[in-house]
Amino acid sequence: MTAQTAPPLEGILVLDVTRVLAGPFCSLVLGDLGATVVKVEKPGRGDESREFPPHAADGTSAYFASVNRGKRSVCIDLATPGGAGVFRTLARQADVIVENFRPGTMDRWGVGWDALSASNAGLIWCAISGFGEEGPRSPLPAYDIVIQAMSGFMSITGEENGPPVRAGSSIADLAAGLYGAVAVCAAIADRERSPGRHGRFLDVAMLDSMVSLLENAVVRTSLEGTAPGRIGSRHPAITPFQPFETSDGTIVVAAGHDQLFRRLCEEVGRPELADEPRFLSVASRTANHATLDSVLAPLFRTRGRDEWLGRLEAAGIPCGPVNDVAEVLADPGLAARDMFIADPDTGLTMATTATAVSPNPHVPRLGEDTYGVLTEVAGLSEDEIAALASSGAVA
Repeated sequence: MTAQTAPPLEGILVLDVTRVLAGPFCSLVLGDLGATVVKVEKPGRGDESREFPPHAADGTSAYFASVNRGKRSVCIDLATPGGAGVFRTLARQADVIVENFRPGTMDRWGVGWDALSASNAGLIWCAISGFGEEGPRSPLPAYDIVIQAMSGFMSITGEENGPPVRAGSSIADLAAGLYGAVAVCAAIADRERSPGRHGRFLDVAMLDSMVSLLENAVVRTSLEGTAPGRIGSRHPAITPFQPFETSDGTIVVAAGHDQLFRRLCEEVGRPELADEPRFLSVASRTANHATLDSVLAPLFRTRGRDEWLGRLEAAGIPCGPVNDVAEVLADPGLAARDMFIADPDTGLTMATTATAVSPNPHVPRLGEDTYGVLTEVAGLSEDEIAALASSGAVA
């Protein structure tokens, strides 16, 4: 890989006025790309995810750490005149503001888009919410499970005869965070080439983000006129593309085209299957998936997981083990790609984002950077900061 002389977002200042997951993940990605991220938290409590268990020995929430490492924490009460004033001063220096309050909240405090962009024409504002800034659901609160349900995602997740299932990760939050980060990067690029270096307002909705991830389920429904249902872990259009139990564990196999299927038949000792009319094409294999499963499943149980993986990998057939998270942490391939970092202060091991250039593992204590940011970025004096602190506007 070619070494980069500087992270792509070096010199970009992001004010992170977010809580819990979608917004913090967005700013985490921007930070991993080199931006300086200043996390603005409420004095006394901070981001509510600081309270989520489990906690490290020093009291740091593992949940909070996972999406807030590498940021600087300042405590400002935006609901107070003094706090709003300090934030306006910081916003004049900022390139990006990321927030995930309900629409209209920051306007009520006098620190919304209209107020702040008037004094900073290049400001990029990324608003992440459940249902977007406009529309009939705009004022409604939302959590990940609500969005997964409403987006149709849960209707196609789970076993065929089982109930709808939420994905094990909060992908509605994470999808909105990723789309937000992509939109911010695009807005930065657009600002740099526009004559007036103007910023823009970005409206990112969790529901929109999740619906976009339905991919082929949308076009299938429009084409067939029937909504797809739950089919477990297999693929609706490709077979075999699913897990199989071995004698000592579970693997997944993805024979995505005819040549791969022929190789798979050879490896399981049944080469003639590839020439059976019921299994000659992707479409016919999928139509006859139950019959094919009844043949393949007993064959996979005759050998162990590692033996099958070795044979299939050698034959060029896409496959992999069904790992638990502890096995993922111990994966040598991920270690070779520096996907995990440890904070020496907390002892927590955290995953980097796929965009990471030089990830910072440090997890900020609540308000540990208030004084530094207010002096370095806002240009306030010690006496001014002391006065604001005594009023409760900052901490």
